[in-house]
Amino acid sequence: MKGITTIGLDLAKNVLQIHGIDAGQKVVVARQLKRANVRAFFEKLPPCLVGMEACGSAHYWARELTRLGHTVRLMVARDVKAYVRRGSTDATDAAAICEAVGRVHVGSVTVKTEEQQCLLMLHKTRAQYIETRTRYVNIIRAHLSELGIVAPEGHAGFASLLVRLSDETDTSVPAGARIALLPCLEVLRTSERAVAAAEAAIRAAHKVDETSRRLERADGIGLMTASALSASAEVIRSYRAARDFAASLGLTPRICGTGGEVVLGPISKQGNGYLRRLLYLGAVARLSWAKRHPQRADPKLLRLLNEKKFKVAAIALANRQARVAWALVVRGGEYVANHQPMAPAARELGCR
Repeated sequence: MKGITTIGLDLAKNVLQIHGIDAGQKVVVARQLKRANVRAFFEKLPPCLVGMEACGSAHYWARELTRLGHTVRLMVARDVKAYVRRGSTDATDAAAICEAVGRVHVGSVTVKTEEQQCLLMLHKTRAQYIETRTRYVNIIRAHLSELGIVAPEGHAGFASLLVRLSDETDTSVPAGARIALLPCLEVLRTSERAVAAAEAAIRAAHKVDETSRRLERADGIGLMTASALSASAEVIRSYRAARDFAASLGLTPRICGTGGEVVLGPISKQGNGYLRRLLYLGAVARLSWAKRHPQRADPKLLRLLNEKKFKVAAIALANRQARVAWALVVRGGEYVANHQPMAPAARELGCR
């Protein structure tokens, strides 16, 4: 396969589609490859540019092909779609990827390391187990309430329900209900153990990660958020400005405009939903504390609460925290609370 300069690789689980062209844009190869034959195929090729859509296995293949000497570019799938000429098939998708990889304006994604992927995997599985835990807590509460067994809100109230459910001598819980709900209790305990194990691993990684420790010192960014941001550091560095990173998380309003009129809608909710949720929850925690302790709160937070609705204020604060995270990751340094940028004139004098 001499002469190939650019390849579009459409990824799949077992059968991958390739579309290769030479320097004159002539199609040299367009075929399917079994997963087991992909590495052998690229080993025989001279170094070339390989384009792929950013998806589940893209980072793995990007690392593998980079080791073979190829230049790999992961692209945003939404941007590649514009180059699909006809109905979406593996062949047309690979051709579109091959066309898009040479375009400068098509958005690219930084390749993650295996360590970063594993750390993010811990975050994602922890989030899933927390959802499972919440779901089964609600299941147990709802079914027992149908029998008139209701406990107060909170951990203490639910703990009293578990005591009654586990106590076989308690006749207030019918035997049929106990048979139905005890397996739910086992799932709940399994989720608790899984969450604890994931959190322990995340804390251990945080202790040896200098970037994560610096991020944690920023207001509204806790350990879990700092760890997730640090694992996404290479992606964060790919944005040229803090506002671009905040917008990529969907923390900016959708803009609709025609005839010179611009209307701001709700936030776009695009991008990494997990990071957006962590930053939003951190902002909610800060604003809630400010409402409870106005005497000790930052005046800026109180002014934000007075000017906007609570959830709108939380989104605005989350946007600011995303910008702070970008600055700490890209520019380095330590977080300084209430930092005021130096005036342009003062910066000139300082440089002289």
